[in-house]
Parts: sequence; C-alpha cells; structure tokens
Amino acid sequence: MKKKLLLALVLVLVLALTIGATYAVTYTNLAADFAEIVASSGPVSSKMAELEAYLEAYFIDDYDLDAIRSAAGDGAAAAMIEATGDRWSYYISAENMDAHNEQLYNAYVGIGITIQETENGMEVKTVTAGGPAEAAGVRVGDLLTAVEGVSTAELGLEETKNRVRGEAGTTVNLTFERGGETMELTVERADIVNPVATAQMLEDDIGLITIKNFDYHCAEQTLAAIDILLEQGAKALVFDVRFNPGGLKDQMVEVLDTLLPEGDIFRSVDYAGREEVDKSDAACLEIPMAVLVNEDSYSAAEFFAAALQEYGVAEVVGMQTSGKGNFQYTFNLSDGSAVALSVGKYFTPSGKSLTDVGVTPDVEVNLDYADYESLYYGTLAHEEDEQLQAAVEVLREKIS
Repeated sequence: MKKKLLLALVLVLVLALTIGATYAVTYTNLAADFAEIVASSGPVSSKMAELEAYLEAYFIDDYDLDAIRSAAGDGAAAAMIEATGDRWSYYISAENMDAHNEQLYNAYVGIGITIQETENGMEVKTVTAGGPAEAAGVRVGDLLTAVEGVSTAELGLEETKNRVRGEAGTTVNLTFERGGETMELTVERADIVNPVATAQMLEDDIGLITIKNFDYHCAEQTLAAIDILLEQGAKALVFDVRFNPGGLKDQMVEVLDTLLPEGDIFRSVDYAGREEVDKSDAACLEIPMAVLVNEDSYSAAEFFAAALQEYGVAEVVGMQTSGKGNFQYTFNLSDGSAVALSVGKYFTPSGKSLTDVGVTPDVEVNLDYADYESLYYGTLAHEEDEQLQAAVEVLREKIS
C-alpha cells in the first residue's frame, strides 16, 4: 500500500511493544536458556571462526576485531529472531537499549525539545511545557545550529541528539537561529517526561485526546486529559490513536476501566495456555465517544478501540488497523542486549482475535498520501483532517 512508506518510520517506535509483561518470574529461566543456546550455537561459532581466520590472514587494512565480533553477534541474533517468521519478535542490540527504555518509560534526560532535520537545518518541532528549553526561551521553529560550538550540519541528527542529552544537572551550550538572528543559550539538562496524552477542545462541547502510545505515564496523562476536557464543558470525546504503536497492557486497561461499564475488557493467553482476564468495575464515563484509527495503529491501540467498539460506547472512525495479536516479553541477555519474543496472544472482551485482521472502523474514511504524511508529522490542520471531521460529525449527531 502506498501508505506503508510511513510504516517504516513508525516501526522505529515499536521497540517498546511489550503488552503483558506480567510473567517475569516464569520467564527468567527461559531467558537464561536462550542465552545459553545462542552462546553454544555450533554452526554460528564455526562460521565466525572461519571469517576471523580469513581476516587475520589476508585483510590488507587495520580492523577492530572486537567491533567485528560485536556486529557479527548482533547480526546473528537478529537473523535468528527474523527466521522465526514472526514480524513482532525482534532483537535489541546493547547499543539500542537506551532508546528502547526511553520509549518504554516515556522519559529521558535532556532539555525538552524534539528536532527534525529539514531543508532549513535542525528545526525545533516541539518544546516540552515547563522544561529547561522553554524556560531558556526556545520556541518551535527555531533552528539548532551548533552544540558546544560544533555545527549540527556536521554532526547530523542522531549525534546532535546525543550531544544535547547528558546527565541531569549538567549544562549544554547551544546555538539557535531565529529569524536571521543568532542566540547563544546555556541550558541545564533535567529529567523530562514526554507528553503522552494531550487534550484540546475542538468545539464548544467536543474534546480531542491524542494518545501517542500506551507505555508508562499514559494512563495518568489520559485520565487527566479527560478531566480537563470535562471541566471545560466537553459533552463528547474523540480519542486519537492513529500512529500509536501500542504499549503496556496495564496502562490500556486502566484507561478502559474508566470508560467502560462492568465486565471483561481484555483477555490474554500465554505460551503455556494460561488465560488472564481484565475486568472493569461499574463506574464509567457516560458520554458519546469516537476513536480515530489507521493502518499504523498497533497492539494496545487496536484493543483499546476494539473494546470501546464492542461495548457500543464509541464509534471507530478511520481505516482498518494493522492486526497485531501477539504480545511480547523482553528477555535481557548477558551482553546488555535483549530479545523481545512473542510469548502469547491477546483478545478483545468478546474473545475475538485481531491477528492479521485488525479493527474494522464503523465509519471508514481514507486519507490521501499527502494528508497521511502531514498527519504523521503533525502538520495537518484539524479542518483538513477528514477522519477527524468525520468523527466530529458522528458525535455532533449524538449530542444535538
């Protein structure tokens, strides 16, 4: 599909798709067994030894054997997981574990900005409210041109991010450009909690809550967003989980418990056939709701939409979702790397699997490629978002 170009970008975030990390004790021995299997892999070890021998005997230039061994180990491990045929299991190198944990915990040490490499340079796309960058006067649209006197054009995006970050309480010297003027700022790094759920009133009585993922801090921020909009007079709510890669089961369940009446809200069955059923109490929010989904809504985002749909409390608007029906557990390996393996399956409140099927919207609305891309990058105006406008229309009919 034409929109799958963006899927590759979104899948970078899927490092943290670990719904149902509830069997840690049981899986500890499995992790040890897995590490032992990898370490004693005869064919792999033999092939690596042959390659090392050829390098030592014939390679003309200098090389770093430790770096080669590390890369070979990462490649072999990734290939093993890929060979299972399960597109949801994946290997995480030691080098990428920090990024994995940052996504999972929705927190990091930095100054509270996101930057994107554009034709103009390293452009500030978001500034975290209350963060060090905001306090220093950084604004969306500013161009970050240097870190500690080194040009960001020379550093590139990833190295620029790495140099801006550091230990909490330390400072970093940054050069920004705004409207042709140069600003030299010294900003103190701090612990930053990423905004996961944001609230906005679309009209006098319809509120929009955008949920970026269901990892740590999602439930508290989503419930706070609901309270904010209700206090502002919202009579209906739109939940936007488009481009949401999923996250933690417990975070999703906590939000659903607030929205749904008494009953089953989520089911999971692990590799040993053990079933776990999460339930909601009788207290629930009783106002019209809609959920926005698309092809890049995964995992918890899909089951969130499906639960609200099955209970008949929300209309699902958008496009068919991805159909991720397995949940993963992340096993830490001895060298600091990790492997996330599919260890179970999950189901909707009625017991339906979404594997390779996904959620079918009640109101199907497609976006052309340009709008889809603009939505992903956060530049599509609400008035031009046909999916959002369709959801508003559905809710307007219910409350009028």
